[in-house]
Amino acid sequence: MPQGPGRPARTARVATALLAAVLSLTAAPATAAEDAAPPGSRAPAVPLRVATYNIHAGAGEDQVFDLDRTAAALRDLRADVIGLQEVDVHWGERSAFTDEARALAEKLDMRVFFAPIYDLDPATEGAERRQYGVAVLSRHPVLRAENHEITRLSTQTPDPVPAPAPGFAEIEIRVKGVRTHIYSTHLDYRADPSIRAAQVDDMLGILADDRGPSVLVGDFNAEPSAPELAPLWHTLRDAAPDAGLTYPAIAPQKRIDLITVSHGITVTGARTHAADASDHRPVVADLRLPRKNR
Repeated sequence: MPQGPGRPARTARVATALLAAVLSLTAAPATAAEDAAPPGSRAPAVPLRVATYNIHAGAGEDQVFDLDRTAAALRDLRADVIGLQEVDVHWGERSAFTDEARALAEKLDMRVFFAPIYDLDPATEGAERRQYGVAVLSRHPVLRAENHEITRLSTQTPDPVPAPAPGFAEIEIRVKGVRTHIYSTHLDYRADPSIRAAQVDDMLGILADDRGPSVLVGDFNAEPSAPELAPLWHTLRDAAPDAGLTYPAIAPQKRIDLITVSHGITVTGARTHAADASDHRPVVADLRLPRKNR
């Protein structure tokens, strides 16, 4: 994935067309129970199951593209919200030029927000634009969605330099009256940690504007103990430290796919799910959201 050192503007870039696509899948209004909790009530914390999965563009370690297999692995998680990475939208032959974000949403009967990292000209005249990035699936109505910029080092241009680029997805949902921010990210894969360090700084700058619970999930391409991730742990905490290794999917050796949560969110359980639909394993965590916003 592309990134590098440098400080992008903190102003979020809204992907208007993509947000419209989210809202088209979010036609059902929030219920009265979701809309409001009684003022001053001591209602119990709100449960939410969250997952993260790098779907490897719909191919397993066998390099076979099978989006039905991907959907089955996601369905098995029984999650309310799922952050996805390595999502192709009309990208190329490797994924049959499929709009994976929309196809998975339809297969799972969930809403989706897709945040492209790359948005390239069509492969042939008159075809759809070629896009690749991250996404968030949600069973809850999406109140707001943004495709934020963070520092990236492009894989699509020769001699790239670190620069702000999109592909850091945020959705805001309401869960039984609690407004919650969900982020999906994919950090740089290169050995040089300085690019990931810049991305961590950028993400924290964006999260600093949040009010209410926040959940950041994704493929961090670094284990939680990596020095470049250290600043995260002042604001967030690792929700699945004992859930198991995630990469590669068969005989995993590293835990680089993480679910992180803001202070005040309780984690009641977490696990890594053995699946062969990707070269990564998905992670799922059961959370309880605090009723009172920060």
